[in-house]
Amino acid sequence: MRVGMSLTYSGGFLEAVDDLVEYEAAGLQILFVPEAYTFDAVSQLGYAAAHTRTVEIASGILPIYTRTPTLTAMTAAGLDYVSGGRFTLGLGASGPQVIEGFHGVAYDDPLGRTREVVDICRQVWQREKVSHVGRHYQVPMLPDLGTGLGKPLRLINHPVREQIPIMLAAIGPKNVALAAEIAEGWQPMFYRPEQADTVWGDALAAGAAARSPTLPPLDIVAGAQLAIGDDVDGLMDIPRHQLALYLGGMGARGRNFYHDLAVRYGYEGQAGLVQDLYLSGRKAEAAAAVPASLVAETNLIGPREHIAERIAAYAASGVTTLNLTPIARHPAQRVRDIALVREIAEGM
Repeated sequence: MRVGMSLTYSGGFLEAVDDLVEYEAAGLQILFVPEAYTFDAVSQLGYAAAHTRTVEIASGILPIYTRTPTLTAMTAAGLDYVSGGRFTLGLGASGPQVIEGFHGVAYDDPLGRTREVVDICRQVWQREKVSHVGRHYQVPMLPDLGTGLGKPLRLINHPVREQIPIMLAAIGPKNVALAAEIAEGWQPMFYRPEQADTVWGDALAAGAAARSPTLPPLDIVAGAQLAIGDDVDGLMDIPRHQLALYLGGMGARGRNFYHDLAVRYGYEGQAGLVQDLYLSGRKAEAAAAVPASLVAETNLIGPREHIAERIAAYAASGVTTLNLTPIARHPAQRVRDIALVREIAEGM
């Protein structure tokens, strides 16, 4: 099992990457940089690539709506170049709250757009003449009038790799099936290993049945907040508040995918209460209403023995990469926690 970490901006944009050197020395294998509505992820990914030597870097994730497919491909090729072939392109649809509320772009047909973006990216990396012939990215090819108008183009540079790994973030059944069909990796959110097969097993099987034999086995990337020790129970409030934000506030009623996931986990009544409280502005009460079992089983917080048991459960459910967010009170302990997880994973 590969040990990864999400890079947060809470300690400062530059300072976060400065700390990364210590995590790399502690055994960190892959770094995920999210992009929501803060500084862009690409700037930090390039900065991280320049300050590391062995750790892989991944966008975790770039929304498919905010860049053209060819710009996404160019960016991925550039990051793969400056990192010496260490980049993974994490893509996702994000949600209406971010795409419409922040970017002002209609959130439409995420499945169709994702498939087209992935196809165009792979055309670019293989230096094919790019054809925009899909439903969403379509340009009629006009006769060449001597000006190059409508003429298909290929990438000028030769990428380090012709097939940069693509990881799709997905939690809905159709999106998960698409990831299992066309991507090298799949990143769910709020992964609960005991229910992963019940919630996503059919979708993964459907996607696997259509998967090209040229693709490697699907890398399953599960996220969790991490704190190891006998005195870390008080840190449960951190993921509890995150769950409240996502279940309650990341989308309107009927358009919140994280709320829907909690319902599929069996928390229909509790998820509804969290959403009602959060949308009415009672955020502290919403956090208090998040079920303790959901917090505990979607994170890695507790004594080392407990963490080892939970990591074994993740592995048994098919997880091949952990995407951790260390939340221990002291920076040095966060680094030690990553080292401990690497030790546990190697000993399995």
